[in-house]
Order: sequence, then C-alpha cells, then structure tokens
Amino acid sequence: MDDPAQDNGERDSDGEDTTSGSRGPSRRRDAGLTAAEAAQRGLRQIGELTGKETEGVTGVEPAEDGWIVGVEVVEDRRVPSSADLLATYQTELDISGEMLSYRRVRRYPRGRGDNSEGT
Repeated sequence: MDDPAQDNGERDSDGEDTTSGSRGPSRRRDAGLTAAEAAQRGLRQIGELTGKETEGVTGVEPAEDGWIVGVEVVEDRRVPSSADLLATYQTELDISGEMLSYRRVRRYPRGRGDNSEGT
C-alpha cells in the first residue's frame, strides 16, 4: 500500500518521531517535562531552597505553562519522631522544570490528619 499516512512510526507536527515516547497521562506536555519528572524536580528544588529534609511529593497537576507540585517537608525534628512538625510546600515549575515560585501552604504535627471535621 502506498498510503503516506501509514508509517511504521508516528511523527509530531515538526516531523519528529514520537513512537519511542510514552503516551497517556504521563506524556510530555509540549515537549516539556512529564508529571513524574516535574515531581522529582519539585522535590529536589524545595529541599535545596529550604535546606529541610523532604518526605515526598503530595501532588502534581498541570498548570497553564508548566506544573504545580506539592512537597511534604520535615520542618522540625523532635523526639519522639511522632512529634515532628511537617509542612506542605507548593511550587510552580515552568515547562522546562525551572522553579517560578514556591510557598508553604500548610504546617502541622506528624500524624495529625486533616482537621476539616473540626477539633
């Protein structure tokens, strides 16, 4: 068959081969970072900026021109460790993974759940 639309590989609008890349929820946004890559960058950059130990990523969501990443941080180590103070930081990354902004959005004792039901 001589149909030029049928090819062994798929190509993007620039003619680049896209068959080796992942498709689906973790696909690259406009040739930028995947959600997993954005999460790792946000985690590392929050740790570097705050000088605090990061516990993990609490969320990743696409933004208009990049990603919003939530990171849990140990704000203050205490004995016993169940008395540690934790915080959630939110950072905005551009499409290439550079940090545009960050802020602490929540501070709380380890082990305390969401107080949305009252105290």
